[in-house]
Amino acid sequence: MGGMSVRSKSSEPSASSGAPHRAGFACFVGRPNAGKSTLTNALVGQKVAITANQPQTTRHTVRGIVHRPDAQLILVDTPGLHKPRTLLGERLNDVVRTTWAEVDVIGFCLPANEKLGPGDRFIAKELASIKKTPKIAIVTKTDLVDGKTLAEQLIAIDQLGKELGFEWAEIVPVSAVAGDQVELLADLIVPLLPEGPALYPDGELTDEPEQVMIAELIREAALEGVRDELPHSIAVVVEEMLPREDRPADKPLLDIHAFVYIERPSQKGIIIGPKGKRLKEVGIKSRKQIEALLGTPVFLDLHVKVAKDWQRDPRQLRKLGF
Repeated sequence: MGGMSVRSKSSEPSASSGAPHRAGFACFVGRPNAGKSTLTNALVGQKVAITANQPQTTRHTVRGIVHRPDAQLILVDTPGLHKPRTLLGERLNDVVRTTWAEVDVIGFCLPANEKLGPGDRFIAKELASIKKTPKIAIVTKTDLVDGKTLAEQLIAIDQLGKELGFEWAEIVPVSAVAGDQVELLADLIVPLLPEGPALYPDGELTDEPEQVMIAELIREAALEGVRDELPHSIAVVVEEMLPREDRPADKPLLDIHAFVYIERPSQKGIIIGPKGKRLKEVGIKSRKQIEALLGTPVFLDLHVKVAKDWQRDPRQLRKLGF
């Protein structure tokens, strides 16, 4: 990614300001529930990142793209940084650090309604070690607090940077839900991007392969309600997507075959449920979301497979896309 920010000599100045066009990458980091996905969606103006009310659903790089007359901002979603417990955890952390070093701007999301905690410090310390990349502190969920609480949070964040020996490029309070200052945030990120032409053709909102987004939706539906029993031990792979043959052009049907992988046979019953009832519900729920995503009717064929201890096996991890 770093190499893609090619500066072109002839970058067209935008009509309004006469300033050169800019294009580059930013990623939002922060603890789970810091409002990263909601903010991405507010900036992009469409639901691209898959919002979820629990950590680590976005295992893959989902990008939302903000198109403006003077700039193109590509939002790269890194998985959450956490203290690694497994091989998967370590690999995720490596991915995170590489991504941070390659983007043009890092936005650190901190909710206005929660005091800074050890999790925030852990991330801030990691950020401090990435010297070159400008860092913006984004105080999210400002609609949930009063002015005094917000002011205290802004001061605390400023202090945190000083303690760790770096200067925030900006500290911006926003409410993605109320739409407050979201535009301003984009205005502040743009000048930090390198000059150059748009890196993606207009209108593309995500370059996330559809298969990955579909797998994510199925994984989400499969985890609903059993998250405590199977927090991470489930991966979904979309084996194939084929248009059903012999269908009239105005009534297409897409066949999607997907496998839900679990680590141990004992987990099969949890996913499938009594008489297969749960798996059926997972299928119905994710099919509706997939149809909404693709805009076409879908036949979803779901199977549960055991991939023994996939979280610890490098070969399996690769096969499952990690």
